[in-house]
Amino acid sequence: MDAVLDTIWEYLVIGFVLLGDTMFSTLQHLHSLGPVFLISLLGLCTVGLTKLLNRFIITKRYLELEKTYTHWLKLRQEAMRCEDTEKGSRMARNIDKAELNKAYYDYFFEGLLLGIARKVLPIFFIFAFINEYYRPEKMLNLFGREYVIQISSTGSEPILIGSVFWYFISLLTCYLLWSLTATLLKKYKNGKTTQMVGMVKEINA
Repeated sequence: MDAVLDTIWEYLVIGFVLLGDTMFSTLQHLHSLGPVFLISLLGLCTVGLTKLLNRFIITKRYLELEKTYTHWLKLRQEAMRCEDTEKGSRMARNIDKAELNKAYYDYFFEGLLLGIARKVLPIFFIFAFINEYYRPEKMLNLFGREYVIQISSTGSEPILIGSVFWYFISLLTCYLLWSLTATLLKKYKNGKTTQMVGMVKEINA
């Protein structure tokens, strides 16, 4: 069994190394644009990849667990709306003990595993790639400096931002901008829909 696991691990390592080398060969064409653009692009690509995986990596079990959890949650909410508050509380506790707690934990852990596959692993892979292929000594050979940007400070030494730190800054920024853009687009579409409904009513009036 140990030999089989060792063999699988060796193949995984070989596969990741090959993938990393292929990515680096592709990104070499963008080195002339500088490390700021390059690492920022990797952050944006990571966000896009996680959003894409969110759409495609979903299990039938997760959908069934979500349906079950929603069902028992609605029953609990209906019980809490009972006119007899004491009776409603007892019914809610019974639902919690009988089904809702189990449904919640099953739904939560299934979602957690999916979250690891859809978000944690892609982010970790790109992090490991940058940490290996764009570490300070390689940055010096590729771009003539060991850092991405430097920030002036009140002290004698400027603050140097390395590739890994800049990647996480880019990642957070891209997630925030993505969320903000999605919110603005949703408001714009809702506004357009409301405007069209108003025009239809005016025409029919």
